[in-house]
Amino acid sequence: MKFSLSQEFVAELLGTLVLILFGCGVVAMIKLFGANPAIPGEVVMGGYTNIVLGWGFAVLMGIFISGTISGAHLNPAVSIALAATGRFPWAKVPAYILAQLIGAFLGAAIVFAVYHAKWMGVDPGLTSTAGVFSTFPAVPGFWPGFLDQVVGTALLMGLILAIGDKLNNAQGSAWGPLAVAFVVMAVGISFGGMNGYAINPARDLGPRLFALLAGFKNLGDLNVWLVPVIGPIVGAL
Repeated sequence: MKFSLSQEFVAELLGTLVLILFGCGVVAMIKLFGANPAIPGEVVMGGYTNIVLGWGFAVLMGIFISGTISGAHLNPAVSIALAATGRFPWAKVPAYILAQLIGAFLGAAIVFAVYHAKWMGVDPGLTSTAGVFSTFPAVPGFWPGFLDQVVGTALLMGLILAIGDKLNNAQGSAWGPLAVAFVVMAVGISFGGMNGYAINPARDLGPRLFALLAGFKNLGDLNVWLVPVIGPIVGAL
């Protein structure tokens, strides 16, 4: 069935929105409910393992939402790389990227709305929790995080193509979304420490723009903004 560009736009927007809801949602659970374990009745959540699993499932759910309509790129780096290798029309790339950014922005806004009451108890000045929405480097500067994002996104893109090739049949293709989710988990487990494994410009920039407009204070310098945008595009290419 052939879909219009407007239908694909909405699918990418909704798929990315769901990706951010589950992805930023799990980070919010860790940051907000694991902050004060000494408080009686406090729900103490797990740590990094929960985040890796949460983002993997987030990707899986985003694919289920949009895959049959738009192909579930959910990532400007994926759209650009597919276009650069002749697998996707360049004319659709701007619409896809815009949809992904809007979806990511809205997903972050919904997460903040859901957790707002708790947020005001943990970080009322919004001075220390911007990391719920976007990534931050373990080492200052441009190049350490940039290299990390290039390698992580190259693994993501290469394995997406490998999975699509090897599962190009009616039976095997049903496992494609789950396999891609496992790739995201693997990247997070193996390469998540240096720069938070954004491996997706929209996943980082959309929520970071929301955090800026919402009044969060600790949003980082120019390198922090640029690395998760430029690195994934280079890596995917």
